Amino acid sequence: MRKKVTKNIEWSILLCTILLVIIGLFAIYSATANAEHDEFRKQLMWIGVSIPVLIIFTLVDYDMLSKISPILYVLAIGALVAVLFTKPISGATSWFVIKDVVSIQPSEFAKIAVILFLGLVISRMKKNGTKEVNRITRLILLFIIIGIPLVLIVKQPDYGTAIAFLLAFVCMLFVAGIYKRYIIAAILTVVIAVPLLYVFVLPEHAKKRIDVFLNPELDPRGAGYNLTQSKLAIGAGELLGMGYLKGNQTQLGFLYPKSTDFIFSVIGEELGFIVAATIIILYVVLITKAIYVAKTAKDDLGALVATGIAGIFIFHMMENIGMTIGLLPITGVPLPFVSYGGSSMLSNFIMIALLLNISSRRQNATFLE
Repeated sequence: MRKKVTKNIEWSILLCTILLVIIGLFAIYSATANAEHDEFRKQLMWIGVSIPVLIIFTLVDYDMLSKISPILYVLAIGALVAVLFTKPISGATSWFVIKDVVSIQPSEFAKIAVILFLGLVISRMKKNGTKEVNRITRLILLFIIIGIPLVLIVKQPDYGTAIAFLLAFVCMLFVAGIYKRYIIAAILTVVIAVPLLYVFVLPEHAKKRIDVFLNPELDPRGAGYNLTQSKLAIGAGELLGMGYLKGNQTQLGFLYPKSTDFIFSVIGEELGFIVAATIIILYVVLITKAIYVAKTAKDDLGALVATGIAGIFIFHMMENIGMTIGLLPITGVPLPFVSYGGSSMLSNFIMIALLLNISSRRQNATFLE
């Protein structure tokens, strides 16, 4: 049985993950050269913690994990409420800080709990047919499940992570077989709501980020500074880069925060277009394989969980890389496995483990049947 499980695992997902982690370590080492590589050492520690967790979540049947997902969901909501009463860091109450040494971001782990719980609820609905998912009362229940953590995360505020939750939810609904009329209605609602949210809901700092995105020259020394430096760094790298540990924007401190939000800019400047493009290719392969795992999952639960995880990775990859080159507004979303961040690293490893878990137990395709 163990040989059969190992044989079915989608090893290419793990390979892409390892390569991204290695590239990330090189980039973080360079980005922290002027800070005695403190974050680099912490990243190594978190990777060390993540490896045994990866093994555990790969071996424990995901069906068993889904059964405890209601408990995980409640714990996640409790953590998201509690973190609102912590001391703000960079204007956001998103972290529990332990003795000024370790910081934990509960929204990262809430992704896993919410995806597992939604997968459980939707898969049980689907046992009674696709029409069950499309009943208004059932959709309201699903929107409540996703809405509670969404509101709490926006309250921090962390708009980037909130959008990641929303995209994962939309992807899962699509796989569940939601009617096209609901999709069209949702698109129209978003089109109408976006300008209203901009005018009446978004705080000034969020509006300014959007304004700078639309017009980078609006505030080059203020809100537009980070974006300008990021584009300069990536442009200076050209094809082969300026050389490892030799990037001007990176080493002279013009790029900030260079180990987290703008780690892709560090790579683009010092290692050039070829390595930067390789990162994008690795993400495309990883996400494509995640969708394939969903397509070949043995049941609806596996397909839904794998799809939700794919949605998370799609958003993080597109948003982080897009914001560093000026194609999307800056939101502070990390680049999975590459950016510095313990909570992000551990939660991403757990999601990879779930993909390996689902792939190891797959049989015939059940995707969109």
